[in-house]
Amino acid sequence: MGVIPQILGGPAATTALGNAVTGIAEVFTPNATKRMEKNHEAYMAALDEHGAEFQYIRPGLFDRFVNGLNRLPRPMLALGTLGLFVYAMVDPISFAERMVGLAYVPEPLWWLLGAIVGFYFGAREAHYFRAQSQAPLPPPPGQPAPEDGNPALAEWRSSRGD
Repeated sequence: MGVIPQILGGPAATTALGNAVTGIAEVFTPNATKRMEKNHEAYMAALDEHGAEFQYIRPGLFDRFVNGLNRLPRPMLALGTLGLFVYAMVDPISFAERMVGLAYVPEPLWWLLGAIVGFYFGAREAHYFRAQSQAPLPPPPGQPAPEDGNPALAEWRSSRGD
């Protein structure tokens, strides 16, 4: 027998002391595992709530109108820029007057416009980047992997006996 169980009074007392020390330690340093579990639960609850919002597809007139509006900014910016070049060639004097007017726009307003356009296109790019970078999960153990149309891989799997 060891000395510690004799001093502390047996296995039950040692377990109680260990639990007490753990409880006191969690007062000063939060339990990282519990924090991660709570964060995951909150994240899953938010995902479930967000998914419930889009559970039923409502292809009504308003939804189609809003989807159409969401698709307008990129073509409008591109066509508007090309239109400025055409306008400069058709009526250069009027174009120059308009550009002088733009020179009087205060700099903070240009920063605001740059931020809005940057965040709009940056958010779109980030969305598409995240959608592409999500690799499919591997199948659970014991289930065969889905066929992906790769003949060499299919031949290799059949030679292994999968």
